[in-house]
Amino acid sequence: MVGRPYGAWVNAPPAPGQRQVKPRQKPHAQRYRRASVSPSGILLVEDDEAIASSLVRVLESQGYGVRRLARGGPALAAADGDVSLVILDLGLPDTDGVDVCRRLRTARPELAILILTARDQELDVVAGLDAGADDYLVKPFRLAELLARVRAHLRRAAVAPGAEEPLRACAVTIDRAARRAWRNGDELVLRPREFELLALLVAEAGRVVTRERIMREIWDTDWLGSTKTLDTHVLALRHKLGPETITTLRGVGYRLETR
Repeated sequence: MVGRPYGAWVNAPPAPGQRQVKPRQKPHAQRYRRASVSPSGILLVEDDEAIASSLVRVLESQGYGVRRLARGGPALAAADGDVSLVILDLGLPDTDGVDVCRRLRTARPELAILILTARDQELDVVAGLDAGADDYLVKPFRLAELLARVRAHLRRAAVAPGAEEPLRACAVTIDRAARRAWRNGDELVLRPREFELLALLVAEAGRVVTRERIMREIWDTDWLGSTKTLDTHVLALRHKLGPETITTLRGVGYRLETR
């Protein structure tokens, strides 16, 4: 990826035709909420030195432990049990980031993967999500939005098991504490965001869940434009549950059918 100053990526206005994203509003006196995670909570795979060094500095200032790699080859070995989130560029010098994403997802199904890239074409977004990414953020990005997504991913990764009762609807059973799901007794293989989305739909089975609510609760973001990431996750769930299980209400949201 050709190097560019970090300021060219952060807080820049959206390019023509790019989706409009509005980060959730934070209290004025506390622009970014500081977090506390394990020293190796985030793995950043980014070859651009200016972007990488700035991101590491910002993330560490928020209390996150960050490892940084400039190449994709070592990412699989570096994403050990201490890493809960990988922030992954696609334009890496040694290998394509999509292949790195696919290998990470195979090795660690529970790992949260956020693609951060300049590739903004719809086919690129779909390819990244199909490879196993939970999230896809296009450069130039807004720092507040990136931090909101990081918080959301790590918050879910840190949820401790509890005594919560399983959710059941439409032959689907959700065990939130164990983060496991079954349909007709067969366990489903779900990515982290697929699990969260299915759990929300099952909890509201028979009722419409709006796009705005899904983006707010699952992606921790208020969206004003395209929800391609959400649409791709719904499509993946339909493949695993059956095409008639989730109904789309155009312009409104989704409903998990109860029969």
